[in-house]
Amino acid sequence: MKLIPIAFAFDNNLITPACVCITSLILNAKEGTKYDIFILHSKDDTLDKGTLDKLAKAYPEKCQIRYVEVDNTFSNAFEIRGVTKATYYRLLLPNLITDYDKIIYSDVDITFQMDLSEVYDEPLDDNYIAATLDLGLNYLDTKHINEIEELEIGKYIQAGFIVFNLKKMREDGIVSKFIELSKKDFEYQDQDILNISCKGKIKYLKPEYNVNDCAFIVLKKYNVVSHLFSKEVCEFARKNGNIHFSGKKPWKQESICMDLWWEYYRKSIIFDVDYYFDFFFNRTFILDSLSLWKRVKILIRFFVYGRAKI
Repeated sequence: MKLIPIAFAFDNNLITPACVCITSLILNAKEGTKYDIFILHSKDDTLDKGTLDKLAKAYPEKCQIRYVEVDNTFSNAFEIRGVTKATYYRLLLPNLITDYDKIIYSDVDITFQMDLSEVYDEPLDDNYIAATLDLGLNYLDTKHINEIEELEIGKYIQAGFIVFNLKKMREDGIVSKFIELSKKDFEYQDQDILNISCKGKIKYLKPEYNVNDCAFIVLKKYNVVSHLFSKEVCEFARKNGNIHFSGKKPWKQESICMDLWWEYYRKSIIFDVDYYFDFFFNRTFILDSLSLWKRVKILIRFFVYGRAKI
């Protein structure tokens, strides 16, 4: 049995997507893979552990769940775009998880389509973290990177899926630098902090591990990143990669690959037929109120950009 540690950070507002995320993680685990799941949450909030514990009880051979309370270190940290302080919790992992030398961190708005043992086994050497490039900010809209002196276009990572070199980070006391930088108002919060603090000590992963909205588009126009990836790598990532709903959320509105998320929701232990029905039934009223041209554009976006097989 191979035990792979992975951490998530969220509050009760994200219980449903968290359960769907973990369900996709479990259902794609290879034989012999088991996940040691750490849930980071505020000590001031009462997390709905009952729902989460049902996952561990349903798949005892595939996962175990542990809860880690986080103090008020980031109580005054900058918030923007509706992203709460829980996003900063990953920065404390070297101090919070001391029984592992490395750990995977993932946002809960990711739907997995692969086993993570291979990426976990990749050597980190002297690097602090391993992550995928943020293809949107590096190649679609470079304004943000250009505005911060410490950042560099072509090297800026997306922080939704990261392998942390806990041992190296503890040795170098990197958490204190994270905390100091958290006092500044960075637009992309912990993501900017990680890019600044870990600059020069980042291993870049293949795009398949974290395909967010912008990456999904950039990888289709693979000539933009042909100096980085082959066409085969780009196509594989779009068809078989882990989909990160970092923009529009499929449980709230239409988004890329929304059918993938809802497929795992249907397979999850929290599946509620009324919730499922209400979401899609309400969409019909919204669509009925749209003009013909807007309906056509939605169909084009779905069939051209949003299809995904499970």
